[in-house]
Amino acid sequence: MSLLDDTFLPPPPSHPKLATGAAKNEGVLRKVAVVEIKGMTCHACVNNIQDTIAQKDGILRIQVSLEKSQGTIEYYVKKWTGEKVAESIDDMGFDCKFLREEPLIQLSNFSNDRKMTWKRAIVSIDGMTCHACVENIQENIGKLDGVRKIVVNLEKKEGTILFDSSKFTGEILAEKIDDMGFDCKLVTEDDDSEVFEEVKLTSTPRKKSRAESAVELRLNGVKYTKDASDNLEKCNFAVEGMTCASCVQYIERNVAKIEGVHGVVVALIAAKAEVTYDGRLTSSEAIAEQIHEIGYKATLIDSANSNYNRIQLVISGLGSENDAQRIESHVLSKSGIDSCSVSLATSMAQVEFSPQLIGPRDIIQVIENLGYHADLSTRDDQIRRLDHSEEVQKWKTTFLISLTCGIPVMIIMIIFHWILHTPMNPEKQTPIFTPALSLDNFLLLILCTPVQVFGGRYFYAASWKAIKHGNANMDVLIVLATTISYAYSIIVLLMAITLRWPSSPMTFFDVPPMLIVFIALGRMLEHKAKGKTSEALSKLMSLQAKEATLVTMDSDGRLTSEKGINIELVQRNDLIKIVPGAKVPVDGIVIDGISSADESFITGESMPVVKKQGSLVVGGSVNQKGVLIVKATHVGRDSTLAQIVKLVEEAQTNRAPIQQLADKIAGYFVPSVILLSLLTLVAWIIVEYNSDKNKNMEAGDRFEQALKVAFEAAITVLAIACPCSLGLATPTAVMVGTGVGATNGILIKGGEPLECVHKVSTIVFDKTGTITEGRPRVIQISSFISPISLPLRLCTYLIGATEQLSEHPIGSAVTQFAKQLLNDPIWPVTNRFHVSAGNGVTCRIEGIKQAYSGLILNNNGDGKGNNLEMPNLAEGETMLIPGTDVTLVQVANSDVTKSWKSTDSANIIIGTERMMMKHGITVTDLVKKTLSDEQRKGNISIICAINGDIVCIISIADQIKKDAPLAIYTLREMGLRVVLLTGDNSKTAESTAKQVGISEVFAEVLPNQKQEKIKQLKEFGKHKVAMVGDGVNDSPALAEADVGIAIAAGSDVAIESAGIVLVRNDLIDVVGAIKLSKKTTRRIRLNFLFAIIYNAVGIPIAAGLLRPIGIALQPWMAAAAMALSSVSVVSSSLLLKNFRKPSFATLYTPKFKQHLKLLESGNFDVEIHRGLDETAVFRTASKLSILSSKMGSLFNGSTSSLKSSSKKDRLLDSDTEDLIV
Repeated sequence: MSLLDDTFLPPPPSHPKLATGAAKNEGVLRKVAVVEIKGMTCHACVNNIQDTIAQKDGILRIQVSLEKSQGTIEYYVKKWTGEKVAESIDDMGFDCKFLREEPLIQLSNFSNDRKMTWKRAIVSIDGMTCHACVENIQENIGKLDGVRKIVVNLEKKEGTILFDSSKFTGEILAEKIDDMGFDCKLVTEDDDSEVFEEVKLTSTPRKKSRAESAVELRLNGVKYTKDASDNLEKCNFAVEGMTCASCVQYIERNVAKIEGVHGVVVALIAAKAEVTYDGRLTSSEAIAEQIHEIGYKATLIDSANSNYNRIQLVISGLGSENDAQRIESHVLSKSGIDSCSVSLATSMAQVEFSPQLIGPRDIIQVIENLGYHADLSTRDDQIRRLDHSEEVQKWKTTFLISLTCGIPVMIIMIIFHWILHTPMNPEKQTPIFTPALSLDNFLLLILCTPVQVFGGRYFYAASWKAIKHGNANMDVLIVLATTISYAYSIIVLLMAITLRWPSSPMTFFDVPPMLIVFIALGRMLEHKAKGKTSEALSKLMSLQAKEATLVTMDSDGRLTSEKGINIELVQRNDLIKIVPGAKVPVDGIVIDGISSADESFITGESMPVVKKQGSLVVGGSVNQKGVLIVKATHVGRDSTLAQIVKLVEEAQTNRAPIQQLADKIAGYFVPSVILLSLLTLVAWIIVEYNSDKNKNMEAGDRFEQALKVAFEAAITVLAIACPCSLGLATPTAVMVGTGVGATNGILIKGGEPLECVHKVSTIVFDKTGTITEGRPRVIQISSFISPISLPLRLCTYLIGATEQLSEHPIGSAVTQFAKQLLNDPIWPVTNRFHVSAGNGVTCRIEGIKQAYSGLILNNNGDGKGNNLEMPNLAEGETMLIPGTDVTLVQVANSDVTKSWKSTDSANIIIGTERMMMKHGITVTDLVKKTLSDEQRKGNISIICAINGDIVCIISIADQIKKDAPLAIYTLREMGLRVVLLTGDNSKTAESTAKQVGISEVFAEVLPNQKQEKIKQLKEFGKHKVAMVGDGVNDSPALAEADVGIAIAAGSDVAIESAGIVLVRNDLIDVVGAIKLSKKTTRRIRLNFLFAIIYNAVGIPIAAGLLRPIGIALQPWMAAAAMALSSVSVVSSSLLLKNFRKPSFATLYTPKFKQHLKLLESGNFDVEIHRGLDETAVFRTASKLSILSSKMGSLFNGSTSSLKSSSKKDRLLDSDTEDLIV
């Protein structure tokens, strides 16, 4: 790491002898040049120049000053001049000019002007949330004059600073960090020469090893070394060349041997590998190199832990390595660039950058300013990899080459071997040149050789790579079968010609063409089928627009320019024009225009959604009618569509537990088959040689006949054995299943949740935001004051003016109702607003008359405070408030204490009964009864008092989702135990449960107790438990459950913790996920059964077990069967595409109608438990057993005390009867 102050870098260690010599003749050999450097913006530029120039041969020392825009360089005159030094810095992208040369004496004086005493301070830093905070602290403190080095550790919440004690103290530096908004305190401060030496060593420019490069990250020019707890990184590779499960095992086994690799998962169908590794010990490049060395091509797709975006550019105009280095240095000099690598051989550049600081267009502009041309590499490469088009074309070519020779071979076999039986009847042979070479053998040799050489080249290449590294895969079996057949035939034919045998021997030239024909056909069909398994992911990726129209606007909102650009060049805050019928290219916010958009791929809702100024748009949706101008907010991999694609990709990479057994079998399969083939060869030689039917033959003929039978059986065993069908059984089904789920709005994160969810016997639902809409709204107003004394509109106006200051969801619901009723009024002046936690709010409003009179005029009132459309109700009457869906109940018609005509101010109190009593307001029995009745219905009710009079009770409810009762009913009909788990009070929870049909409720469960409740449900009877939730407080329970199911409209933390994500916020999709899981798991088992039966039956038959009764397989038949087995497994998995997700219409049955009537009657029985009451846990999965109420009472005492002591915590989940307003 370069120094950040004005001292020189120490001499590079590669020149110690030169330095010694120079010391003796310093006036002759060395000079000091002073250069002017313009274009530096921060200490990252200083670091870049010092690190790069100091590495050059002949440069002794360099010091760059950001403040002076100057650099001082000491160099050897035999290798450098001042002009050459300036030119080298200029080539890095800075404007550098040579100023003058200075005598060496100035250098000594400069170095000794100030004796610095270095000290080390260790500070504690609280308040950091991510590496952006680390970056911010390191950049701002690291650039201070006198601070040499700063390392901030996010995990340990501390920083280590090396500084000049003549300029700073540890306390001052801690205060500077504290002033940045973090809580920083000095821990220790001491002199540490060892630290200084360490800095000098790390400052020495040297070429870092690959592993070391992975340890250091550059954040805005500040390098820091990761702490042990922050070293695990994850990266994904596209892997080419895998053919079967043994390839998967082989790659995983070899990558796992790399020091620092903590985990590796390879997906055969997705052709991907996901590796978790320690960044201090290895790097993604080292892992890719290891995969390449064992015979597969690995391309880094992305690094999951990286905060940087990656782009690939195709650069034209590169002539030499200097051009590549010039581009790299200029790009790296820009702020926000993490790495840049230019390959002269491929004319490709790979750049990692921070999208917050720089965009892809800026990078291309830098390169083009240097005189080169740069374009983004195509995005279609990934789609091509998914549809396996290259593999299909490769095997199609191989198949056609083999077929050209294979058809004549088949004709020759039929005529000469099956009809004439020439191998066993020499008199029927047609000799060519010599009796030892028959016509059929000659033709077979001519036809077999090109197939063996050209058709088999891919098999040979793959098997050689495997054998070279001690592995054996499917290709090895094929190569063994074809090579042994071909080599044996050549050798025996040469022996016959050389020894002048009287007849041509039996050969196996027909085996290679027929094997390769059928295997190439099988591989081609297999890859076509594999491409179809990835169809869902390809469709998702194709939803992304390829181009965007970039526009600029002037201050008056007029368009000033417009041009089309590649979608990957769109940067945050760009203005994008979207014409009717075009796809929305990126996530953004509408700043101009009115239209509607089809967002069915996300929401499943076929009706277009209206978009106007301020509306959010989702990339991939389709603009319907009008023109929209959208400001880009999320681009690249941050967009919604990119996140969905990433989830699906990860799901198809993750392995199902059942697949682990298949992979283990595949690892031993090929060696076992080779051994079995050898045993077959030996056994049949012995059996045939000693058989009764061959006793009359001569010894040589007997051996030849025995060898023919044995050889044929051994080759057939090699040809028929198929580990591919075992290896493809699970991943193909998982890929199709997850793809089908994704197209139906069910994102399943891999094989494990897909396989596990169908085993679930208990399913637990959160209430707020899951069963309910999660948006509280006013449903009823119970008025106690005569509308003549206090009109409803005025009452609502005052209450709304108070609640609009509240940030609580209940306050927002009241404010929303007031805006709806009063048509977005201008609120009066409010003061003395106060929140009483857990009780309510108070406020004083001034200038009521003037504000309200303006409201009346704007809303066509009569000037007397009465709304012309609002009739006065008699006591006990109800009505629906016009323009809303809120019910008004006139409970009483009392008069207010103060006349509204004589007052212009009001004291407003809104909250609980306790809040009223606290302010000396009498709560009558009528008010208490009304409050109790509303709470019994499950509503959240608040009392409103104005100037000491209780005027009304506002009831607020979180409405249940329309599909919730049907989803719950269907799950119960499937035999599942359904439980409601909520932090709400028992009355609200009971009311919700009765509305949706859940008979078991655990209410008043604190957020941190939800996880414990899931544990209880899992432990008793070892049941599989699924949890459906949406909030941050649900994430521990989602992670604890066997399967976590998150609502996509919920929090990011919940989505991250869950194994299944419901994109469309539809609870019927829970039913769909379970049904899809059952169907996929059933398909996996069928695939396995087929693969096992195929190998268990096929191999013994191929070995000749049924030969005694006249049933024997030829090698070509075995090859056809082997190819057919893989294709059959993949085709079987493709049948999952016929899955149809259940919908509201398909599940709405007459039986459910009867159930719905029961729910509407309110007679549905619900069993309520509070807190961690365990009495309801101990029951069977399908029938609900009711335990003794005495047992329940034992727990109620403890949970009641828990309730009273932790009300505030419980409000984190939802609202209780004691409400914070």
